[in-house]
Amino acid sequence: YTNEWVIEVKGGEETAKEVAREHHLVYIDKVMDDFYLVKHRRLSKRSIKSTYKFNRELSTDSHITWFQQQVAKVRVKRDTNRVLLTDPKWPRMWYMNQENGNGMNIMVAWKRGYTGRNVVVSILDDGIEKDHPDLKKNYDPEASYDVNDHDPDPQPRYDNTNENKHGTRCAGEVAAQFNNSLCGIGVAYNARIGGVRMLDGDVTDAVEAKSLSWKSDYVQIYSASWGPDDDGKTVDGPGPITAKAFEDGILKGRNGLGSIFVWASGNGGQLGDDCNCDGYTNLIYTLSISGVSENGNVPWYSEACSSALASAYSSGNSSERQIVTTDLNKQCTENHTGTSASAPLAVGMIALTMEANTQLTWRDVQHIVVLGAKRSNLVDADFKLNGANKYVSHRFGFGLMDVGRMVELAENWTRVPAQRKCVVPRTISQKGLSVNSKLNISLTHNGCLDTEDEINYLEHVQVIISLASQKRGELEIFLISPSGTKSTLLGKRPNDFSTDGFLNWTFMTTHCWGETAAGTWKLEIRNSASLVSPSRLLRWTLVLYGTKKEPYSAPLQHLNPQRPPLSSVSSSSASSLSSSSIYKHSLFPYHYSHSHQHSLHHLPHRHHQHHQQQHNNIQKIDFMPYSSLGWSLSHFVGHFVLTLINTLKNLNNINISMFFS
Repeated sequence: YTNEWVIEVKGGEETAKEVAREHHLVYIDKVMDDFYLVKHRRLSKRSIKSTYKFNRELSTDSHITWFQQQVAKVRVKRDTNRVLLTDPKWPRMWYMNQENGNGMNIMVAWKRGYTGRNVVVSILDDGIEKDHPDLKKNYDPEASYDVNDHDPDPQPRYDNTNENKHGTRCAGEVAAQFNNSLCGIGVAYNARIGGVRMLDGDVTDAVEAKSLSWKSDYVQIYSASWGPDDDGKTVDGPGPITAKAFEDGILKGRNGLGSIFVWASGNGGQLGDDCNCDGYTNLIYTLSISGVSENGNVPWYSEACSSALASAYSSGNSSERQIVTTDLNKQCTENHTGTSASAPLAVGMIALTMEANTQLTWRDVQHIVVLGAKRSNLVDADFKLNGANKYVSHRFGFGLMDVGRMVELAENWTRVPAQRKCVVPRTISQKGLSVNSKLNISLTHNGCLDTEDEINYLEHVQVIISLASQKRGELEIFLISPSGTKSTLLGKRPNDFSTDGFLNWTFMTTHCWGETAAGTWKLEIRNSASLVSPSRLLRWTLVLYGTKKEPYSAPLQHLNPQRPPLSSVSSSSASSLSSSSIYKHSLFPYHYSHSHQHSLHHLPHRHHQHHQQQHNNIQKIDFMPYSSLGWSLSHFVGHFVLTLINTLKNLNNINISMFFS
């Protein structure tokens, strides 16, 4: 149902206008003799049910002989001129050409008219081949720069190894030209695409900061498929200038709406890495994207962590297909892999979403990703239902991104209320942790109740920890919310033999999204070292982000849980981690030194070649988005009852216990 009515009124157009004014309606147009279109400004543009109360009001008006609330109907063009796609690799683009509703529904967004037009994306990488025949139409020099050589040209450096192909591959996923008989198609094939060449040289704090802040009043989305070494022992993150670039981008980018930073979550799964030891993917400002294989499995390279927001398709085992995109030397490849491939697909989907609504803030985008994600057809994951009735996983975040749902949400989106930050006073613990022992600490807090920082609906949650350890990789850290949601902040990392622990390191979880902030929070630390390897918690701080007012209405609250997962794993089964130096978060620049594979001061791209594989303002929207999901009234009632039961349980508990490819 829409917020428009057709009313039948005798007496002409002026009489109809007067009747409309009496009912506080906006007169729009004459449909035909005696029939007029009017609109109710105070009602949502879309609703899953008719407005009974207002219909009753109209029925009592003697001037109105007939009326009908208008319904938006599905109509298709019955012409025979459907576009015949000429891009030769289109049949191989399995992750885009699905029309059965099981995939990311990119074609659904296209059919709604969204192609990324007027959205500007910059690929922060080793350059992009701006004259590639599948990229040159959409190439944008204003969104491009060479930070390595300090000139405007982001063209990659060519050599016999083609090592600088990564950025060109990522760019093609986003904005390869549509229907030009070359290679494939970008998700947002009418978006403007630029590149910042910054990985082909020493990567310093200044290099990263300049790249992340390049033309932030013009560039809307920054795509980064790189990060600290995924070796299972590194703990590293942004330096102070880069940290400021992130903050400035959020506050000032896109004329105050906030720059969108999309980050590949990491490829260190085989080495037991954890993306919460990556200070880029665990920022609240970045959308951390994990990978999903063709068959919906957890890829062998995937890292498990609580900071991932959602997932997109990429490569998997040897029997599963990979990603098609542009390649160096004006070529095409079917072998782009890892989370390096997942993140640009996410960028393309976000570009389509931002075309649907140009006024989305950076937090609106994150909320839409959370609500639009789905877990159907995802297997071998640890999905759990959090206290806000949202399914979330350490492997997939809130699930596989569905841009069909995202653009429909964006079309009618109302900006979420202002972000609030509630810092629980620092706790000085100085608690020892012996071998094979567990430390549990409870902290009861009211979520900054009755202050300007009051939070009733959570978004991100941070735990800032200082901890001494003789073997950091043996540590596991968990956070349990007042609603009972358990987040693995740190899993065991077998390759991390560091004796330096953590110093003011920020862990982050998205798993409490939508939950209440007030109640008892529990921090659990395990030391599973088999030899004499004591640890000591020095201090920890809990930081809560969210809103005081509900960000959106009930029909949207329950978008995330659709169907039960195909299989489950224990919620505590996060991948192992490791690290090799005590790292004071965001206090000094850190250079990247690797003992293998990567040269000094170079950040690793987040991709793996196949031969490396060895193992298999309050939101009030009264409509049910994305009708093809098959949401019926019984589904809605069922979710409402479940939510009511969970809410009562949670209230009772609180009262009792007060670069990757």
